[in-house]
Amino acid sequence: MSADVPPRCVILGGGGHARVVIDSLKAGGLAVPSAVLDADPRLWGTELLGVPVLGGDELLGELARDGVRHFVVGLGGTGDNRPRRQLFELGLSHGLRPLRVCHPSAVCSSWATVGDGSVLAPVAVVNAGAVLGRNVIVNTGAIVEHDCVIGDHVHLATGARLSGAVCVGEGAHIGVGATVRQSLTIGEGALVGAGAVVVKPVEAWTVVAGVPARVLRRQMASVPMVASGAERGR
Repeated sequence: MSADVPPRCVILGGGGHARVVIDSLKAGGLAVPSAVLDADPRLWGTELLGVPVLGGDELLGELARDGVRHFVVGLGGTGDNRPRRQLFELGLSHGLRPLRVCHPSAVCSSWATVGDGSVLAPVAVVNAGAVLGRNVIVNTGAIVEHDCVIGDHVHLATGARLSGAVCVGEGAHIGVGATVRQSLTIGEGALVGAGAVVVKPVEAWTVVAGVPARVLRRQMASVPMVASGAERGR
């Protein structure tokens, strides 16, 4: 394939976030989204921004044989990022390569590192020295300041703000409009509620909310999550 020809890719998961992914791909000319796969049969035969929803994940092998070599996780999530991780690993298991997606309006420093499969949505900001893992979402208008370290499969929701040198553990979720003070650590699988202001470290698998953020409950790290059709459409 010529270097001038954008690669074909498949979107894993249909719904709202998948629309943002497709829009970002098309706006940036990064890749040609050939298909969307989703577990919800109600979506099969429909389209997302002109991209056909062909069926469920069982079609991944067929798409790979047809020449599709790349994928992006199109599932967003509202707090539990394990379904997104499962889809990411599913794409890898079929020999597909995860694409990095950056909307043209996003700002990403040339001194930042962004992992494979990560998505920088419109007007997101990733500043110098930041390190993002794989399959990270920096959603619309979210800010990752200098020297932050973000683990795999993290979702920074719309308008979330991380001050400098914040560390976010794998699979954590920072809610809409939440703010995290500089140099804090958010543990693996933690959930920071929408609008929270975090001024102390958050332990792994802990839910915090409020201003200032306080612990609401502990989550069970060992409980597997399987995305239902409804969840996959988010």
